[in-house]
Parts: sequence; C-alpha cells; structure tokens
Amino acid sequence: MDTSKNILLKSLFIAGTDTDVGKTYITAGLAVVLRKMGVDVGVMKPFAAGDAQKKGYKSEDVEILSSAAQTCDPENLVNPQFFLIPASPYTAWKKLKIKPKVSTVLSSFKKLSKLHKVILVEGMGGIMTPILKDYYITNLIKEMKIPTVIVTRSKIGTVNHTVMTVKMCEKYKIPIKGIIINDFESGYPIKDLTRDLQNLTGIKVLGSIPFIQDMSDASLNQIFKKNIDLKLLLK
Repeated sequence: MDTSKNILLKSLFIAGTDTDVGKTYITAGLAVVLRKMGVDVGVMKPFAAGDAQKKGYKSEDVEILSSAAQTCDPENLVNPQFFLIPASPYTAWKKLKIKPKVSTVLSSFKKLSKLHKVILVEGMGGIMTPILKDYYITNLIKEMKIPTVIVTRSKIGTVNHTVMTVKMCEKYKIPIKGIIINDFESGYPIKDLTRDLQNLTGIKVLGSIPFIQDMSDASLNQIFKKNIDLKLLLK
C-alpha cells in the first residue's frame, strides 16, 4: 500500500550539534522508514571528507545513505565534493587549494529534487562548520530553503551545544522540524534531557535512538518507527 500520498514532507537537512553525533545513521534510518512508507526518497551529502573508499562512492557515509535509500544516483549529485583530508570545507580549501563549490552543490540539490519526492541532506560537522569565509552550513541550509532536523547526543555538554545550534538556526531563520537525540554514550537520562531541551529551546524532541548494532532494513525500520514521532516529522 502506498502511503506516500498522505505525506506533505518535501526535503530535510539533517544537521548536527557537532561532529560524530551520528548524523549519518539518523539520516539512514529516516531514509529506510520513508522508503518503507512508499516514499521516493533520495539522499545527499554536499561535502564529505576523509579517506576515500576503493570501491563505490568515495565517502563511506554516502555509501551508507545510498544503501539505506536504495538509490544509485550519480556520485557528482549525491556528493558533489569530496576532500581527501578530515577537515571542514574551509580548512580543506586552505590546505588543498580546492575551493568549495557551493553553486555546484545547490544545482545538484535541485537536480536530485526533480528525481525524488523527498531529499534527505546530511550536513558536515556542526551547524557552524565553515565552508567559505563568512559562509557556513547555516548559509547552505538557508539557500536550499528547507527545514532542518537537529541531531544531538546524550553525553554531558549536549545542552550547551544544542541550545547554541537552535539559536543559530533562529538567527538564520531556518525552520526546525525537531530534535533527535542519539543515545549511544553515557550521559543524561533521556527523560531529563528531553524535558530540558524542550523547555530551553521551545523545539520538540522527536525521540531518541539507542545504539544500533543491526543496520539491516528491518532493524532500522522497527527502531525508528518505535522511537521517532514520525507524524510530527512529516507534518
């Protein structure tokens, strides 16, 4: 049964409060859930960095996302730019002399948007990761004209990072769909953290995702349907 007709969601930018907060796995899980609901979902990671894979997409993150969405879109659309050092696009530019191509990223996003009903765009690092001088992830989201989901973690310090991330989204007038907590390390009790984040930011916590060992379709679909408020996300 195709339930996609009832879904109003267009595209989402999955942003993080920091690096290594689990954006890729949250994006992958959302891609699986949407696909299982009958939605034609595409994925994108505008900028990726690190060691290149020998097979498939250069970026392991892009490989994970494409597998979750079961897409085989061209690499130059899904990941327009890849840097061979683990750094922000700005730092990679200065070190490798390769300038980040924002216009290419935006045109790739438009092309992908014509190929799929929904595009899940995974960010890089935190929301103020620099791409160019005075141009950050926030600027990119703003130019894409899509809302964001903020991925945060459960460890101590996350309240500070999450509040700052929300404040920057507000400054750039970026709509926030909600917050997802990645509960894969010791820290705050999730109930307390959910209460505090909602009270402090006024943004709904969509749910929390436990550490995932089984990355199969069935596992991701079950975990995300159980732990994420999909109705609120898809409004």
